[in-house]
Amino acid sequence: MATILYQDQLIPREQGKVDMEDRGYQFGDGIYEAIRVYGGRLFLLDLHMKRLERSARELALQLPYGIDQLTDHLKRLIKKNQIDDGLVYFQITRGASPRQHQFPENIETVLTGSATALPREEVLRPNGIKASLVDDIRWLRCDIKTLNLLGNVLAKQKALEKGSEEAIMHRGGVVTEGSSCNVFIVKDGRLVTHPADHFILNGITRLYVIDQLAPRLGIPVVEKTFSTEDLLEADEVFITSTGAEVKPVTRVEERTIASGKPGPITKRLMDAFDNEVARVKGSSALS
Repeated sequence: MATILYQDQLIPREQGKVDMEDRGYQFGDGIYEAIRVYGGRLFLLDLHMKRLERSARELALQLPYGIDQLTDHLKRLIKKNQIDDGLVYFQITRGASPRQHQFPENIETVLTGSATALPREEVLRPNGIKASLVDDIRWLRCDIKTLNLLGNVLAKQKALEKGSEEAIMHRGGVVTEGSSCNVFIVKDGRLVTHPADHFILNGITRLYVIDQLAPRLGIPVVEKTFSTEDLLEADEVFITSTGAEVKPVTRVEERTIASGKPGPITKRLMDAFDNEVARVKGSSALS
């Protein structure tokens, strides 16, 4: 029987309820995070929590608990559900009040969360995936990790209907990001990815690649815009996300990227990520 988090309590999933007038339900008025778990440990936790705090500030939303207390709740959730490799999802809404567009006063924000087993072999695609190009029709604050994901959902569905695993979105021919990931190209030995402005979500795995893995491997990174044509002409293409980790893209629409196989730089990054996961799981086994 799955256990979920409701405020500071662990309860059976079937007892979980959403109030009809919860603003997350009616307006998408809330924020969320999804954190990978390896060996029972929250991966890149500090980066996720910093982004959560930023999202809350941007929406003027009060977090119901301090970060340390919230982390303790998530750890209890993982332990209760006996998650080894998996994913923790949690969201915070502005709470329930009579329906009105402006912020209500004096209501309690609502925290809910779940922990799900997710073996790595279910999401890894070491030989690469196909992606489709889709117009980016979303609002102009994609940098906030809010519950408003309908644009992403429509893009993903359109890609799946084309026989692709992921949608790569663009605004007027400028690549922004995937429906649930960030997009990198490799050109002349350098990583290129869209700047972390209001057009994209600054993904945690994106940050980890840029700030940790690439420097460790001596791979230069440039944060600048690039076009769909640049994407199709790239030496390598890969995506990053909490769930997908580092995943090569070998076809876009019906166009083969370079040789049609994961490139050497992508494979080095994948190996480095694998090594870090192995280190985390090893330290977990020793603790």
